[in-house]
Amino acid sequence: MEATATVLVADDDRAIRDSLERALQLEGYDVRTVPDGVQALAVVHSEPVDLLVLDVMMPGVDGLGVARVLRAERDRTPILMLTARVETPDRVAGLDAGADDYLAKPFELEELLARLRALLRRAAPMPEDAAEEGPLSVGELSLDPRSRRVWRGEREVELSKTEFDLLELLIRNAGIVLDHSTIYDRIWGYDFGPESKNLAVYISYLRRKLEDGGPPLIQTVRGVGYTLRPQG
Repeated sequence: MEATATVLVADDDRAIRDSLERALQLEGYDVRTVPDGVQALAVVHSEPVDLLVLDVMMPGVDGLGVARVLRAERDRTPILMLTARVETPDRVAGLDAGADDYLAKPFELEELLARLRALLRRAAPMPEDAAEEGPLSVGELSLDPRSRRVWRGEREVELSKTEFDLLELLIRNAGIVLDHSTIYDRIWGYDFGPESKNLAVYISYLRRKLEDGGPPLIQTVRGVGYTLRPQG
């Protein structure tokens, strides 16, 4: 249950820390707060949490640094990155550091809560019947739902939780065009509206990791959505 999850909020803005702590506690979460990345790492190392909310810009070790350290340690705790930067390259930097999702400041509390719920759902253990399922393949692309590993040919591709879930949705519906609303609902549990660039950023980053000079796999159907349909 998400209501029993422990969330660590790391932000050097005390007002944001305090407001998020109150809001998340009202939702039933166990909340811990710290003002910087050094203390965030100390908390995670002393007692693991279920989810991290990290501000990108913090003194000393920033949110990107915390994410890189944890991922280097093979810690797969879901990370939601908060950023005041709205440009795509800045958001991609968070994903590149190992974040699973990002949210631009200022944000609506309901959107943050929806993203936390989605991250916790995806981090939950798989049902036994799903755990027995074998790898999924489309062309030279192979995805193993049990180990959450992906290969393009002989090359293994490292993906974040959100990237993996997005690719799994596409590969399970290979050849079918999924519209934006369907993808948002299935991956984030929340439709962020037509102006959101969230999905486009993840698709772009997923393409960059998967294709690496090879033929394209994810096709854009303008005005509709996306489909996994290898060319050639």
